[in-house]
Amino acid sequence: MQIHQFVDGKKPIMVLIHGILTPWQIWMPQITAFKERYDVYAVALNAHTEEDASEFVSVSSEAEEIIQYFLTQNMETIDVLCGLSMGGAIAHEIWKTGKLTINSLVLDGAPLVPFPRFAEKIMISNYIKIIHRSKERDPKVLEAFKKNFLPEKYLDSYLKIADFMSDTSIANMVHAANTGNLCKDVNNQSRILFLHGTKGNEVLSKKAAALMKKSYPETEVICFKGDPHCYKATYEPEKWIEAVDAFLKNP
Repeated sequence: MQIHQFVDGKKPIMVLIHGILTPWQIWMPQITAFKERYDVYAVALNAHTEEDASEFVSVSSEAEEIIQYFLTQNMETIDVLCGLSMGGAIAHEIWKTGKLTINSLVLDGAPLVPFPRFAEKIMISNYIKIIHRSKERDPKVLEAFKKNFLPEKYLDSYLKIADFMSDTSIANMVHAANTGNLCKDVNNQSRILFLHGTKGNEVLSKKAAALMKKSYPETEVICFKGDPHCYKATYEPEKWIEAVDAFLKNP
C-alpha cells in the first residue's frame, strides 16, 4: 500500500480510496478541487501499487493498514473519508471499527450487500482475463478500457498496476466485494452520503444505499439516474465534486 499526500499539515483531513483495478490517480480532479480546504491523502491499495508488487488479502486488512497509518501519526480524526466501489467497502470497514473518528463518510457504489456466488466466479474469471490481456497490451482490451472503464488519461497508470497484479489478488478483491458486510449497529456520529447509479450492477449499490438509510436515517442518498457504476466520479468528476461539496458545506 502507498498513501499519497497533498497536505500542508494545517487543514482537516480528507482520505480518498479507489476501487478494483483502478489507479489512485482517478482522484486527481477531486484532489485539485479539495486540497485548498483539506489535507488530502489518496490511498493506493495493495495490488494497485505502481513501483512494486503487492498483494490484496481482504477488506479488513486494507482497512486496518490505513487505520494504523493515521494512528501512528497521531491523526485520530478524519474529517472526510471517501470510498469508491470496493474502496467504499474499505471506508465502511474503517468507519465501523470506531478506531478513527470519521466526521463525514462518503460512499460511491459501495458493495455492501452480497451477490450470487456464480456471479462472483464469473467476475473473477473476467477480471483475470482483462488483466492478462492488459499485460499483453491487447488492443481490443485497451480500447474497451478507454470506452467503458476509465478515461484514456488514466491508461498508463492502469497498465503499471496491471503489470504487477496477481490472479490471487484479483480473486481476493472480488470475494471481498461480495462479503455483504453492511453494519447495522455502529454508534454512529458521522454524517453519511451514499451515491449510486442505476445501470447494470448498480442495483446492488442502490440496495446497499437503501439499507444504510434504513439503519442510519440521517444518511443522504444521491441517485445519478442512467449512470453505470461510479460513472460520475470517473467520467464527470466535476459533477461528483459538486454533489459532494454541497453535502460537506451543508450540515
